[in-house]
Amino acid sequence: MKALFRSPAVQQLLAAIFAGWLKLCFATLSWTREGQDRAEGVWAAWRAGCEAGDGSPAAGGGAILCLWHGRIPLSAVSWPQGPERHDMRALISRSADGEFIALAMQAIGFPAIRGSSKKASDPSKNKHGEQAFRDMIRWVREGGGMAITPDGPRGPHEVMQAGTPALARVTGAPVLLVGLACRPAIRLGSWDRAMIPLPFGRAAMVWDGPFTASRSDDVEALAADWGSRLSVVTRRAEAMLADPPAAS
Repeated sequence: MKALFRSPAVQQLLAAIFAGWLKLCFATLSWTREGQDRAEGVWAAWRAGCEAGDGSPAAGGGAILCLWHGRIPLSAVSWPQGPERHDMRALISRSADGEFIALAMQAIGFPAIRGSSKKASDPSKNKHGEQAFRDMIRWVREGGGMAITPDGPRGPHEVMQAGTPALARVTGAPVLLVGLACRPAIRLGSWDRAMIPLPFGRAAMVWDGPFTASRSDDVEALAADWGSRLSVVTRRAEAMLADPPAAS
C-alpha cells in the first residue's frame, strides 16, 4: 500500500487534489496581518531588483523567507507575486514525502529546489544538500525569492538549522520571518505538527525582520536567535485567532 501511494501517478493525483483544496482555502480564509510593514520594504526592493534585472543585494535583488515546516500549507499566501510565482522557489527535500510536497507547491506557485541537509548520524548519506545550497545561492543572487522551512525536512520541531543564516551570509540577502496560523484546522500527528487549513476559516500572518548576516557573524548563534524569533511570531499568529475570553 505504501508503494502504491508513492507511485508517481498517484502522487501527482493526490498533489493536484491537495493543491485544489488549498486554493479553495486561500480564496475563503479571512486574514489578519501584523507587522507587514516589516516585509513591505523588502518586497519593494525585491520588485525593483526584478524590474531592473539586477540581482545584487544592493539593488534589491533576492530575499529569503522563513516559516516553520508545519506551516507549509499556508506558505503560498505569504509572498506577493503574480499567479505563476516563477520568481519564488521553495527548498524541499528529495524524499518520497518531499516529492508530494514539491508537486503540490508547484501547483500553487512555488517551484522547488530539491535537497536537504545530511544527517549527523549518517554523514555518508548524500541528500544533495551541497548542490541545493549552490542552487539557492545562485537563485538568490540572481534576484529570486527563496522560501525555507529551517527545521525541515525531519526536525527537530521548530529548531532552526544553520543553513538559513549561512545562505544569508553568503548572499547578503535580507531574511524575513513569518508566523502563520489558521483556525479551524486539521492538525496532523507528524513530527512538524502540520496545520492544514479548512475553508471559510480565519487565518493570521505575523512578520519579523528583515535580518541580515555579515561574513563575521556566527551562523549557529544566528540560527538560535532567528529560530526563537520565528517561534515568537508563530505563537503570536496563533494567539490572534484565540477565542476572546467569555464575559464574566
